[in-house]
Amino acid sequence: MGSMQRFLDRFGPSSEAESVWLQNLFTFIHKHLRTPGGPAHSAAGGPAHPAAADQPGAGASCDQGVCELSVCVVEKIQERSCLRSSRPVSYRPLCVSELLAQQHLACVSNLSWSTNQHRAWAREAELSLAGQRSLPRVNLLLIGWLRAGRGGEWRLEDGSGSVRCELTSPSPQWMNRLVFLPHWNYIPHDALGRGQDRGHLELIGSPDLLGPRAELGLATGPGGAGPEEGAGPDGALSVREAAGVLRTRVRGQRVSVWGRVGSVRPLLEVSGSCFFFFCLEDQQQTVPVLVKGSRLWWAQCVCVGVSVCVTALRVCVLRRWRGNGVLCVTDRSEMHTGYTHSEATHTQGHTHPEDPEPLPLSTPGPAHSDQLLMGLEEAEPEELPVQSGGRIKHSSVISYQGTVTEVVNEGAGLYLLDRKVGLCLAFQPPARRKLRPGDQVELHQVHFLYRPSPDFPPSMLCCCLGSSLRVSAFSRVGGASKESCCPGDGVLPLLLLQSNRGVDQYLWTCSLACQLAHSLVPAEPLHPPLHPPLPHCVCLLSWKLSEMLWTQRGRGQRDIYSEMLDRPHRCPLDQYQVDPSVPQLLSVSDVLQSLQSSSLLPPGVLSSSQVNSGLSWSYRTLTSDPRRGDSLRPRPLLLVGVLQLPSERSEFTQSLELRDATASVSCIVTETTEEEDGGQRSVFNTAWIGSLVCVRSFTMVTERFLQSDFPSCRHLDQNCSMSNRTCRVYLQFSLDHLVILSPSVAMATHLRIGGVEPGSDDQQRNHREEEEDDDDEGSCLKKRRCDEELSSVAMVTAPEGGASQPCVSMVIRVESKGGVAWRNAVIGGSCEGAGLQLGFSATALLIGPVVRWGRDPKNQPMMEKEVNPEREEKVLLQFSGVSSRWFPLLQPGSVYRLTAPNTQDPSVLIGCSVAGQKGVELHADSSLQVRPDWRFHTLTRPLLLPHTWTQAPPPSTVSQVLDCRSEVVTFQGRVTERVSLMDRREQASGVRLTVCDQSGRSLCVYLDLTHTPYPPGLLPGNQVLLSGFLRRISRSGSVYCSPSPVSCITVTSLGDCSRLAPPPAPSMHLAHWASSRTVEAQVKGHLVCVLHLQLQWSCSHRGGEYEQVCSSPCGSATFQATARLVFDDGTAEAHVWLSGRPVQTVLGLADSQWAGLQRAVRVRGHIHVFPGGRSLRTDGDTEDVLLHFLLSLCSGDVIGQQVILTCRKRTNQSPAEVRRFSRGDRDFLTRRLRPLQLTCSHLELQGDS
Repeated sequence: MGSMQRFLDRFGPSSEAESVWLQNLFTFIHKHLRTPGGPAHSAAGGPAHPAAADQPGAGASCDQGVCELSVCVVEKIQERSCLRSSRPVSYRPLCVSELLAQQHLACVSNLSWSTNQHRAWAREAELSLAGQRSLPRVNLLLIGWLRAGRGGEWRLEDGSGSVRCELTSPSPQWMNRLVFLPHWNYIPHDALGRGQDRGHLELIGSPDLLGPRAELGLATGPGGAGPEEGAGPDGALSVREAAGVLRTRVRGQRVSVWGRVGSVRPLLEVSGSCFFFFCLEDQQQTVPVLVKGSRLWWAQCVCVGVSVCVTALRVCVLRRWRGNGVLCVTDRSEMHTGYTHSEATHTQGHTHPEDPEPLPLSTPGPAHSDQLLMGLEEAEPEELPVQSGGRIKHSSVISYQGTVTEVVNEGAGLYLLDRKVGLCLAFQPPARRKLRPGDQVELHQVHFLYRPSPDFPPSMLCCCLGSSLRVSAFSRVGGASKESCCPGDGVLPLLLLQSNRGVDQYLWTCSLACQLAHSLVPAEPLHPPLHPPLPHCVCLLSWKLSEMLWTQRGRGQRDIYSEMLDRPHRCPLDQYQVDPSVPQLLSVSDVLQSLQSSSLLPPGVLSSSQVNSGLSWSYRTLTSDPRRGDSLRPRPLLLVGVLQLPSERSEFTQSLELRDATASVSCIVTETTEEEDGGQRSVFNTAWIGSLVCVRSFTMVTERFLQSDFPSCRHLDQNCSMSNRTCRVYLQFSLDHLVILSPSVAMATHLRIGGVEPGSDDQQRNHREEEEDDDDEGSCLKKRRCDEELSSVAMVTAPEGGASQPCVSMVIRVESKGGVAWRNAVIGGSCEGAGLQLGFSATALLIGPVVRWGRDPKNQPMMEKEVNPEREEKVLLQFSGVSSRWFPLLQPGSVYRLTAPNTQDPSVLIGCSVAGQKGVELHADSSLQVRPDWRFHTLTRPLLLPHTWTQAPPPSTVSQVLDCRSEVVTFQGRVTERVSLMDRREQASGVRLTVCDQSGRSLCVYLDLTHTPYPPGLLPGNQVLLSGFLRRISRSGSVYCSPSPVSCITVTSLGDCSRLAPPPAPSMHLAHWASSRTVEAQVKGHLVCVLHLQLQWSCSHRGGEYEQVCSSPCGSATFQATARLVFDDGTAEAHVWLSGRPVQTVLGLADSQWAGLQRAVRVRGHIHVFPGGRSLRTDGDTEDVLLHFLLSLCSGDVIGQQVILTCRKRTNQSPAEVRRFSRGDRDFLTRRLRPLQLTCSHLELQGDS
């Protein structure tokens, strides 16, 4: 240990702590940096002097080198340390292997910091990025060689191993030099890691190069040191001269070129070969330089705006770039940064990061966020003609510098700069180092796009293969949170490089992927996933969905060489589509929360009675597309989920459910029939169960039932005024608006055998496009594997049934079914379990015998052994409890295969006959109780059955029900009105529906809901099928219908409830209407006189008439206008009640005159006018000017006006009266009809029609 003693003697007397610290430092250098041919050198390519170990005195020379190196390291540490009078004994040297193995948290080390300086640094870092923690400080010393790694990496290497290094502005002179790192960050990687790296270093500032004395015996690496200071090449060509060399290529020629770096292209790997380009430019010319092989580490040395000189370049031709020549580096090439050319001398130097030289850019300078938002948003990119519902714009190429403030989606390459500007790096190959919040970046030749996607910031920067990104300062805070990582890290950028989509479609796909990860992947799964790459499936699912729904097609294959080298620049980011109405994907829980919080009251100020009556039952419909009516969001909405049968906890047992990982919602589902008229019917195909679908168009319905006593609409926040509140939310959509993302097993079978289902055309077209895109076998295998994973995602909540288990089945045709109701049932087979359960019954025709199967046939085509045409036996299927969930899919006229799993006994599917007494003839069908584990599979094309067996008789119309004499009827009609019925306790007990047909004739249907669950979908505009209802006649002779024990109501067609236009009322004469049962009709005639006119202001808070000095502070005063007229059409007379806007139309007042009249009436509160024929009566002063004005209106142009009225009969119709007439000595009795009492809903002047 003589060398250690000599080392200690060099520093004189020291304290015990300092002596121990010096000994540990010497031991570290002797162990990890001593032998030239040790592991460090072997990893770098072998020792520089192979025979050094065999020469005499090699050991003594090496010990001398260790001593000299140790002295040099201590001197560098002393220079950097903040302690001038003592040595930093708290810092200990650490080898690379120990750093990777022991340091599991991100950290920072700075030898020159004091404690107060570190605290100020940490406080500044945390204030600049809210919610982030600064890197914790460690006292560690790192010493090693900077080596070139694989793929252009810089690595710090010692005798124990190596670690990747990231540098902001390295000098080529640092390569293969022994360095001491005074200031650095260490960022460990996750356990799953990227490659084999467990972490990387971030060098802050310049490292300290250890002196030539130490390098003489220890630090000489392969290839020697970098270019020496002051050694400039002779005869270097300018860019203009180098451009001439490219045009006149000479074989074997090597040239040196100097110039300013105008652009740096990203590092690419094509067919296993890595390379990158940078361009040297002057004021007139540009020369591209190709870097590959052993000089890839130049990628971090080349910065835009720096003057460099590159030696030993050769001229080569890129075949894929139109035969244009480029300069290519050789193994002898060297690069000199900070090069300054002059005619007399050639000097070069390196500009250190501590004193940076201003970057002379092609633009006046890199833009900041404020400059970008103020300058470029005012002058938006150039627009092109409108295509596919959006505007096509040109992007602008700019330079920008800013700070990463948020990692939006790391796997997709999306970040946020300066909290205002988005950054997309997906069009470049992924970098080894991912950006972190707090990184300061410089972007050159980056594309600026304004509003390419409504899901991201308006200002977006997108990097293509012609853009350069450089981290000018590393972040002071820790890594990105796990929430910001994209599901399936890097899958979307990889798919983008394969298909070359536009940036607008890619951003929308990224938004879909994030939302699908939220809505389909459970936040805390109960069991470990069977398929670990589930997040990759989410990315593939979003990609598949965007391919199906995006209207604009792809742009062909990318030409990477033209994108990097062409002038003028061309790339996929030159044009983009701006469409603010692209669909938005929501989870089911988001939809439910938005609907339940929405108000159901119409706008305006309402009185207390109007508020409470309106809230007793109110509904609101919102469309998914704002272009078709009122919508929840300004953009079209999408929903993705699995279609399922209703669960036991479902609020609606009569409808299907759409379920995702967040919630489930009931759905009223219809589909288009295969008939020529293309009508609608209720969904019947069980293959949809378990399929993962996307709903493109749907209607959101909110029904609210409320018992309240609100003083006015301004007091709706008072919960004390509500005694009972119930809210029901569900969806309405057609199968025509579904896209199958991942079919269930039954749906895949249905599509394979040639069934025509909504969405199958899109599915097949999408498969064809995938086959065209994936040419190579490896891609096809990978795509097939991902499709299998997608199917597993769809089948997570699918009904379980052993596909390979034995079972028995029979084919049935449903003839009729009853409605769901609460019924007495025995639970568990014992009387103790008896109680009420939801259930229904269905009558089915048995098509054939019971068949045994070795595995479940599901919905496979019907076989001959399952059909017996001569059999006409029927069975009554009883559903209760869990089995009643099949109600929404069992439709009369459809054919099903009923399967009983886990048995080979045919008797389980044979119904029990009803026992009767001797001599009594039974007409009852056998009964069969459906068990919870039985399955129904729809057979959509039963080709083996007679045509008459597969055709259901058409239902009757409303007109036929009105004219027939049957007691039990089945008919179809469109709902025009729904009214809640109250019992004596003022609680809802039923519903009165008014249904009509195309002729306009209507019929009232009364539903008793005391023993049945509430049926969804009974909304105005929907078409319903009412089966098994009783036809009744009221005391007044009107026909109405009421339910029977076997009645069933089914929604067969969905109307546009948001824009519901009732069927046109029939045109009738008053004389014919008086004897008809029609409730609403249209009549034409003239006005005879005005019987009554009332104008008043009322206060909804006080519930009475308005007074000028009303003490109510709410100011909720409303204006009301009512009138009663005599109308004559030539056949009879009628008294017509008007209110609101029709009164203004009859009086012939303009809007300004009507407003003035309201102001005049408000002074007194109210005014009543009774112009009864020629004798005028009023309840006010006869000298009143306002009164005379109204009388003149009522007796002026109003009389004799030709009008068209749409009216409804009032309920208080007076019967015919008997009047006595005397003529001479005889009296005559005659029956005289009273005038019809009508309420006008629409008034139109015949001159305007």
